[in-house]
Amino acid sequence: MTSPHAKGWLADFLILAAIWGSSFLFMRLAAVELGALPTAAIRVAIASLFLLPLMLAKGHWGALRQHWKPVLFVGVLNSGVPFALYSFAVMHITTGFSSILNATVPLFGAVVAWVWLGDKPSLSRTLGLAIGFGGVVLLAGGQASFKPNASGIAPAWAVLACLAATTCYALAASFTKKHIPSLPPLVTATGSQIGATLALALPALWFSPDHWPSASAWGALLVVGVMCTGVAYILYFKLIENSGPARALTVTFLVPVFAIAYGVLFLGESVTAWMLLCGAVILLGTSLSSGLVKLPGR
Repeated sequence: MTSPHAKGWLADFLILAAIWGSSFLFMRLAAVELGALPTAAIRVAIASLFLLPLMLAKGHWGALRQHWKPVLFVGVLNSGVPFALYSFAVMHITTGFSSILNATVPLFGAVVAWVWLGDKPSLSRTLGLAIGFGGVVLLAGGQASFKPNASGIAPAWAVLACLAATTCYALAASFTKKHIPSLPPLVTATGSQIGATLALALPALWFSPDHWPSASAWGALLVVGVMCTGVAYILYFKLIENSGPARALTVTFLVPVFAIAYGVLFLGESVTAWMLLCGAVILLGTSLSSGLVKLPGR
């Protein structure tokens, strides 16, 4: 029989994947009216306002004040820049395509950890890196072109934006491991969102839209800020605590399933067999490179 603990882990896992999968949809709904930078800036500002009272209630202000420099900086790498890049990308390629590329985060994380931290991968993980990057090349080569589409932007730039965002996530993970001490997760989550807000404030004002966004755009921002960022962080850290980081990391693999479904249902996006095949190759490579799946004896 399934224990209550296992049921709780599975419920958190599915809910988190569903929430993070929806972030691509809500980013697109907001970005088409506000633009990429304002969307990202308002998202992290809302998340900061949501998380700050929770952190203060836990009595963690002293920890943030003591380590504010690296925590705020990692927020730029882990939230500010990636959120802006993805907000740009989802305006020019499908949300499903973006979410598949997002699943390469552990792949890039393994490369950065190898180069920066000297965490040399095993034969199994090295094979995973090769498979994963091969899947990225196949997916990007089949879907992206430097010829401008109806939006006036070449899809290839959106693909590169997604890959740059995943690289930022990977850099942030290694930076955290090397420069940030063991802090309560709520401190890192809150401080990082504050750091991202400060970094994006002036660029967002500079590129602010010349019209007042619609109620639906504000609603999308509220959801992506509170639910997809604030609540998702809390749920993710709870998942790490209950099931361990390795198992929690596998949520990345389920996010594209929800993102693709939302895109088809609410945006009328199409999904090709080639996208699904390349996505499966990327996920196989990522699972090997992150050590979640290992070859026998490796």
